[in-house]
Amino acid sequence: MDGIADVIGGGLRVLFCGINPGLMSATTGHHFARPGNRFWPALQLSGFTSRQLMPAEQQELLDYRLGITNVVDRPSAKAAELTRAELVAGGENLTAKVLTYQPEWLAVLGVTAYRDAFAERNAAVGKQDRTIGTTRVWVLPNPSGLNAHYTLPKLADAFAELERVS
Repeated sequence: MDGIADVIGGGLRVLFCGINPGLMSATTGHHFARPGNRFWPALQLSGFTSRQLMPAEQQELLDYRLGITNVVDRPSAKAAELTRAELVAGGENLTAKVLTYQPEWLAVLGVTAYRDAFAERNAAVGKQDRTIGTTRVWVLPNPSGLNAHYTLPKLADAFAELERVS
C-alpha cells in the first residue's frame, strides 16, 4: 500500500498537512476518508468551505484555494506507528513541497507530528514563528476521531482561527 496523491497546486491560501494516510484513506485514495475523522466537518463549520465535502470530492478543495498533503506518505492504522526518522524525513519533503508551491499558509494537523518533523519541541497549536520561504506555518489539532482532547466544536473553532487570518 502506497501513500495517496496530494491535492495541491499554485496559489493556495492554505495547504493542510495530515500526519500520514490512514488505512482507509490509502485504500480509497482519498484524504481523511475514515468516517470518524472530523477534518471535513471542521472545514465546513469553520467557514473554509460552504458545505461539507466528502472525501471523494477532495479535488474541489482547489476551488477554495485549499490543498492537502501529508508529512509521511506511508499509511498506517495509527500515527503512533511512525518513527521519528520518518517524521524528520517527512518534514524535509514537506519543506520542499512548500517551497515549490508557496501556499500562503501551511497548516500541520497534529502538534506532536509537527514537533518531531521540525524539531520544535515546545510548539503549541496555533501560529508558529517558523516560515518556509514566504509561507507562514500554523499547527492545528489532529482531526482524527482518536483525538479525544478536541470535540468537533473545539476543532472547528481552532480551524476558524486560521480561516480568519488566511
